[in-house]
Amino acid sequence: MSNFVDAAQLHAKAGDGGAGCVSFRREAHVAKGGPDGGDGGRGGDVWLVADPNQASLLGFRDHPFRRATDGQHGTSKRQHGARGQDIIVSVPVGTVVKDAYDEVLVDLSGPGDRWLAAEGGLGGQGNARFLSNRRRAPAFAEQGEVGAELWFNLELKLKADVALIGFPNVGKSTLIARVSAARPKIADYPFTTLVPNLGVVRVGTRAGRPGDATEFVMADIPGLIEGAAEGRGLGHDFLRHVERARVLCVLLDMAPTAPHSPSEQQEILLRELGDYQADLLDRPRVIVGSRADIAEASEGVDFPVSSVTGQGVDELIAQLARLVTDARRDEAAAVTHEIVVHRPIPDEVLVERLSENTWSISGRPALRAVRFQDLTDDQALDEVVRRLKTLGVDKLLSRAGVRDGDVVTCGQLTFEWWRDQGGSGLDRDHHRATRRERLARSGRLDVGDDDDDD
Repeated sequence: MSNFVDAAQLHAKAGDGGAGCVSFRREAHVAKGGPDGGDGGRGGDVWLVADPNQASLLGFRDHPFRRATDGQHGTSKRQHGARGQDIIVSVPVGTVVKDAYDEVLVDLSGPGDRWLAAEGGLGGQGNARFLSNRRRAPAFAEQGEVGAELWFNLELKLKADVALIGFPNVGKSTLIARVSAARPKIADYPFTTLVPNLGVVRVGTRAGRPGDATEFVMADIPGLIEGAAEGRGLGHDFLRHVERARVLCVLLDMAPTAPHSPSEQQEILLRELGDYQADLLDRPRVIVGSRADIAEASEGVDFPVSSVTGQGVDELIAQLARLVTDARRDEAAAVTHEIVVHRPIPDEVLVERLSENTWSISGRPALRAVRFQDLTDDQALDEVVRRLKTLGVDKLLSRAGVRDGDVVTCGQLTFEWWRDQGGSGLDRDHHRATRRERLARSGRLDVGDDDDDD
């Protein structure tokens, strides 16, 4: 089984936030100690980092799961829980991350680029956070937020200096094996190479002056066929590795037994490159005639070579080294790469109609507003209403067409919407009255009781 993997999946699970603590001071000679519950710790994040020391996505083939640790719960005496540990997931430079619908989310094209794949859940606030002049003894706290959990598709686009392009069985693997330490599978049948092979080519070391040596990375791209740009065969899987190559080395089979003439091969290959990505035709390229030792003619090529006898190989490598050096210099002058940190766009609050009289509120800010441990507590409901109104949820519901008596769900909270001339359907007075009516019906509260719930 090949050790090179250019497509894999990732399951990223961020850590859950720790729960806030409900606690009150218990000290000698202190009759009514105040709230002292600590906050829960935030869950760890999952980060993807482009690492130049990674060559493929092999590590994700059999183990796609990456998980950060959870935050710790808060405790009494205002002691906050510890934050969960982030996890750094190293991926090769040139990794493209896509969602389940094959939409590109981020392209980690430079060394050190970072992307927040899954954000850890916020820790819940302890009851000490909700102390106010009106609320002297808050008996509620927040629950920790659940960390994000997502599947991603990873694709690797190699960033090689030279890409070998040609029809199947044209001699690309033999050439890279001769000029580098790469040892790809070589056989006398088409499609021997099914995954790209990388080799480091060193030029100038034979002269005894290592300081003048040039090194570049050569990629043996699996053979292309006519129609590859439209996805025929494995065209898209192979062509994406050509996108970032600095120099293109087009190999043409000059043997008399080749199915197409060298000019036809060149026409087909260049057409497929242009159809896939037009600017590939603007890259520096060298036209090489393979199997020159058995060729009858060598017109129309820049370098006739034979990887078996070594004919023309040194001249070809010297020319590729010059083109790579020039391309690197132009690239460095044009742009200096800076490490980019990619973060997801914050979620918005959305109102969705589920049925004629049922509505749903989604979006991370709204779900965070209702994450309390005890939603039957009147004081907790007051805080929920305040947060939702601050987010403008009541206005969103009104604009969406919610009518009196409709059922609205937001996370773990479900309530009936009522609006009158005096206030909003989210007013806490309505919720308090509703709770009093429930208690009255159950016999736990006298209807005439005028005790204030505050």
